Amino acid sequence: MSKLKVAAFSVSLDGFGAGVKQELTVPLGIRGEELHNWIYPTKMFHKMINKDGGTGGIDHEIAEKSFENIGAWIMGRNMFGPVRGPWPDDEWKGWWGETPPYHVPVFVLTHHARAPITMKGGTTFYFVTDGIEAALEAARKAANGKDIRIGGGVSTIRQYLEAGHIDELHIAFSPVLLGSGEHLFQGIDMNALGYTQVQRVEGENATHVFIAKQNG
Repeated sequence: MSKLKVAAFSVSLDGFGAGVKQELTVPLGIRGEELHNWIYPTKMFHKMINKDGGTGGIDHEIAEKSFENIGAWIMGRNMFGPVRGPWPDDEWKGWWGETPPYHVPVFVLTHHARAPITMKGGTTFYFVTDGIEAALEAARKAANGKDIRIGGGVSTIRQYLEAGHIDELHIAFSPVLLGSGEHLFQGIDMNALGYTQVQRVEGENATHVFIAKQNG
């Protein structure tokens, strides 16, 4: 049975997974990029953006492991791009160029229908207008027994958490305080939902906390 996972999701020390005022020029919100400073130097990230080099070490190894056994992804529309409301055209195809780093089907939650987009490297974006349950059902079929990874953003993770669907979370706590933005856990009782910390690993530039649902 495939698991629904959050992996390598960067959060500030005060719990924010994105900054305020997300837009085309600042897709992660004000100071949001600082959350990901732990992964930018790694070999894994360099590989994702088709560059040579990068650092090894714990952060790299954990980032690399986050892609193992993934058969499908789910993401919110804000993670796919900055366009809001009805799609004006088919020009926007994501932040990642012609070869996105997913290489499997990706299901994008949206209120506005759009035809699937087939990209190079095995990624196809499907746009789901029927909500999180429909996206999860489609992702399970596409994953064919492999795990499903929720890429984000914060709102999407929170919806699946509150619905009790997420089996495991790997949160990378970056050593930065944002003070405002989108808070990952605010108002969510993780204990009541059955989650507990199962592992903590100190990386070079982040603290990696692994949370799992017990008896689920």
